[in-house]
Amino acid sequence: MADYLITGCSGGGKSTLIAELADRGFRIVTEPGRRLIADGITPWDDLRGFLLAAVDTARADLEIHRSTREPVFYDRGLIDALAGIERLGAGSVMDMLGSGRPYEGLVFIAPPWPEIHATDTDRRHAFDEAVEEHRHLAELLPALGYRPVELPRTSVAERAAFVLNALGI
Repeated sequence: MADYLITGCSGGGKSTLIAELADRGFRIVTEPGRRLIADGITPWDDLRGFLLAAVDTARADLEIHRSTREPVFYDRGLIDALAGIERLGAGSVMDMLGSGRPYEGLVFIAPPWPEIHATDTDRRHAFDEAVEEHRHLAELLPALGYRPVELPRTSVAERAAFVLNALGI
């Protein structure tokens, strides 16, 4: 397995980093939520239903890449969707995930970064919501047995080099 999760708050630069890794020739998986919105499934009418669809999408993404030996970088993923459900009070990530861990132990987490945070038609999270999302993930990941490494607030090229250096790639 070589599945690496890039997680963190909305507007923290994850998708830009994922695009940079793709440009460098790495296999990537784009954010489940953005793909669902593009397909007309939105969080605005039924957040719980949207998150459950994101869980299904993330599980399918993992299955598709299960036998891949090369590194695969995930923009958000199963942990993020389950964390969203937990923040709704609709379940515990520990219970929903079970004993398996779908990603490598080292997880990269994008911190809140007001200078680059922006909303758009698909991302409507205000900065204070992004900060809360980051706090929850930063506490959750170690409880799940992951080692979160905060991404530096630097250029996308330097962030990509940081990730690849941390992984020895």
